[in-house]
Amino acid sequence: MKDVDDKLISRNIKPTAMRELVLKALSEQRAATSLSDLEHKFENADKVTLYRTLKTFEENKLIHRIDDGTGSVKYALCKETCQCQPEELHVHFLCVTCKQTYCLNEITVPSINLPVNFSLGSVNMVVKGICANCKD
Repeated sequence: MKDVDDKLISRNIKPTAMRELVLKALSEQRAATSLSDLEHKFENADKVTLYRTLKTFEENKLIHRIDDGTGSVKYALCKETCQCQPEELHVHFLCVTCKQTYCLNEITVPSINLPVNFSLGSVNMVVKGICANCKD
């Protein structure tokens, strides 16, 4: 758990048992995870505690939220140095077959030149198709 605690501490998050468990679960996922997914994984955990844990992780830039158009917000770990600035954002891929959402960290969101007096709040780029697992 030392690695998990070190990750939490590096983002100014006080380690607790639930935070350690949630971070460990997120670290083991290949695809983004929803609050509902975590509720099923931690059946005895309080939904509010899970939500607050995710909120704390997001506020401290340990995870980022993904609105992939499915109606369920998903969460994925940020890269070690990520500050969730628009220039650091990457594309997400939603598989239309298995409904899994993947971070495509190597593909950055193109820069957006807004008109004068417009300011960028957030960017969300989701590509939809069939993932490698479902293609086979």
